[in-house]
Amino acid sequence: MKTIYYTASSLDGFLATEDDSLAWLFALGTSLDGEQGSDSGYATFIAGVGALAMGSATYEWLLHNPEQVAAATGTPWPYTQPTWVFTTRSLPRIDGADLRFVRGDVRPVHREMRRAAGAGNVWIVGGGELAGQFHDAGLLDEMVVQIGSATLGRGKPLFPRRLVGPSLRLLGLRRPGAELVELHYALKPDPPDPSASPHPRGDAP
Repeated sequence: MKTIYYTASSLDGFLATEDDSLAWLFALGTSLDGEQGSDSGYATFIAGVGALAMGSATYEWLLHNPEQVAAATGTPWPYTQPTWVFTTRSLPRIDGADLRFVRGDVRPVHREMRRAAGAGNVWIVGGGELAGQFHDAGLLDEMVVQIGSATLGRGKPLFPRRLVGPSLRLLGLRRPGAELVELHYALKPDPPDPSASPHPRGDAP
């Protein structure tokens, strides 16, 4: 079981516009799930997912755009898996969705998600800051990014963290559609700090 950040991004590294719109993605003939054509890989990916996490902006876009979501996926709420929504506000529920509204540290929530997912993967749907928090906690295993043929200039960043050197290892590259290129990365843990003092014997790390 892995924790995976699977998303679509513009060529210049934005998930959505400044007002959280995904219209640019639909303009490419692409669904909000990153699906385009029969070779999208989304059906295989979602079949292996046991639990989802998303930020409030992602959830609110789904909440306030049911017609666009239904046109792209066939239903106003396209997920059957339990979904954790990270928010500091009280938000309306979507009928038929298995939702848990949470806040704060991602680590205890991740433990709940793992139990609920069973043998399935945990999908970090977005946004980028939430994915970054899972990374900061050492919980993010992989990133799958479908890069669309569009630039936004400004907007919500794909992953507002600095990852350099050996932090990312490319696992795969493919072209799922005429307007998309998919990059699949493994996130390697940071090397141990040689200056750090070892834990005394008997102490938990």
